[in-house]
Amino acid sequence: MRTRFLFPFAFAVSLAGCMSTTGGSSSDYDTGAPRATAVRVSTSNEPAKALFGPVAHASAQRPESFGGYARGCLAGAVQLPETGPTWQAMRLSRNRNWGHPALISFIQRLSAKAAAQTGWAGLYVGDMSQPRGGPMRSGHASHQLGLDADIWMLPPARLDLTAAERENLSSISMQRANGAYVNGDWTRAHHQVIKAAASDPAVARIFVFAGAKVQMCKDETGDRAWLRKVRPWYGHHYHFHVRLACPAGESACENQAPPPAGDGCKEAEDWVARILNPPPPDPNAKPTPPRAPLTLADLPAQCASVLRSE
Repeated sequence: MRTRFLFPFAFAVSLAGCMSTTGGSSSDYDTGAPRATAVRVSTSNEPAKALFGPVAHASAQRPESFGGYARGCLAGAVQLPETGPTWQAMRLSRNRNWGHPALISFIQRLSAKAAAQTGWAGLYVGDMSQPRGGPMRSGHASHQLGLDADIWMLPPARLDLTAAERENLSSISMQRANGAYVNGDWTRAHHQVIKAAASDPAVARIFVFAGAKVQMCKDETGDRAWLRKVRPWYGHHYHFHVRLACPAGESACENQAPPPAGDGCKEAEDWVARILNPPPPDPNAKPTPPRAPLTLADLPAQCASVLRSE
């Protein structure tokens, strides 16, 4: 039997209480709406992305993240306004400018700091999460909890882009030599914006291409503790990916293991070495079979309640 769910109206949450600098606790996000509960539901093994992807609005529930970053969902999401004093949400047709209130608060904080950089009016914000989180129909394995956001590398020159411009404008790549080095578009302001993001207590990790991490390691002359959170990862040269830690008190949200101790610079240098001198392919390696798409049964039990909420 296919899961049924309703979404006749949008659930709006005021942003006035979203300015915590630490990510907040579960009680900070108590809107008076009911919490998502575990619901047993029979499915026909339809991919969960086909259930979450079409939903246009958040659930009428207390904001809460359930599960892991690549296997979960989000109750009571808040939509990032399309335009704010120091940001614009991009690719509005995707309807992925939703997140946990902690993420909305973080974007407000970071964009204000970005706007202090020369040549930056703020931030262009790419994909966050779907209205109820969950697996996406395209583009991402994570971004399921409302705690991930892609921040464009393109410094915003203006914050009055039309909806059409936001569909057609592209970010710019910061890499050369397949990500081993930054290119001429990389600036000290990029370093400062990523440093500000990594220094935020709510942030668990930032993913960016290896050459950028190595460059920041070379250029940083002050406190280096924030570099631990900046992790090299494939791609991530048109944007950097911010991941928040689970908000305090949300026991059904699963944090990723913390990064290894240290600033991580040697690991990034090793990434670059492998880019420049890739190891030979293993002739005996067997192809990895494709993973079956997640179904609703693969997600935390609360996710059925999130889908069925108004």
